[in-house]
Amino acid sequence: MEAPTKITFFEFLTPLVASGKKTITIRDESESHYVPGTTVEVYTLETDQKVCEVKILSVKSLNYDDINQFHAEQEYIELPKLKKLIREIYPNTDTLFEISYELV
Repeated sequence: MEAPTKITFFEFLTPLVASGKKTITIRDESESHYVPGTTVEVYTLETDQKVCEVKILSVKSLNYDDINQFHAEQEYIELPKLKKLIREIYPNTDTLFEISYELV
């Protein structure tokens, strides 16, 4: 499988990605195939508009119950809101992946 070259975020999150404030994303296994060291283009999920580019730093397995304040700070969102959002997106999944990145 080739490394993905595109990643999407909800439109309301893209300013945080583009400003460098949001430095991780939590995804399920279907979106966990990013490769550290590769550069990917960031697009809005709703309108498919290119926002910026990021370099993937790491991809780590993460259990839903282990999401903590550190993750909330890296996501630039309050912990209760983060856990609620993750549950809404992945209602039946506890096995997740933390993808860290930096602006290119």
